[in-house]
Order: sequence, then structure tokens, then C-alpha cells
Amino acid sequence: MLVASIGLFGLMSYTVSRRTNEIGIRMALGAQGADVMRQVLRESMILVAVGVAIGVATAYGAGRFLSTMLFGLAPNDVLTIAGATLIMVAVSGLAGFLPARRASRVDPMVALRYD
Repeated sequence: MLVASIGLFGLMSYTVSRRTNEIGIRMALGAQGADVMRQVLRESMILVAVGVAIGVATAYGAGRFLSTMLFGLAPNDVLTIAGATLIMVAVSGLAGFLPARRASRVDPMVALRYD
């Protein structure tokens, strides 16, 4: 989870820095900081949702193959998978919030001059 969170944070930070001009133009045209934050968080949570969907499907698929190596555990334990999913969504939400907060505080004049 740590690696996934660091990766998501890096990806979102990179995306926000690449889109500084766009964010500055939006804010110069009247977008509020909350609107910018909502947009960046939405993009981050879409990535998380896709990753969780792929991960859960893979976990259920791999459960059949790993069942011979699991002693005393069910291969598709719903509670464990749901707990891991909730933790991942919470940590990823925090990792997406930090770049979103930074994007919402961009000064439009500085962003328009950013190269």
C-alpha cells in the first residue's frame, strides 16, 4: 500500500505541475479553489477506483491458485479484501488530497507565467 500511495502521490504531483498553466487560466477565468481541488481529487479517485477494481478482480482470480498455499485461511476472504480496499482508498485519498490542495492555491498570475 505504501508503494501504491507513493506512486499515486507522485503521479498526481506530476500531473498538477504539468497542468499549472491550465489551472491558472481556469482560476483567472473565475474558477474557485474548491472547484480546482474537486477536479484534481476526482481525477485521483478515478485512478484509485480503476486500480481497486483490477486489484479485487485479480485477488479473487488468484485466490483459486493460492488456496493450496494458504493454511487456515479462506482464499477469498471478503472481510480481508474489503478491509484492504478501504484502507487503500483512504490512503490514496490522502495522497491525492495534497496535490489537490496545492493546485487550489495556485496564483493565476504566477501560473500564467509558468513555463
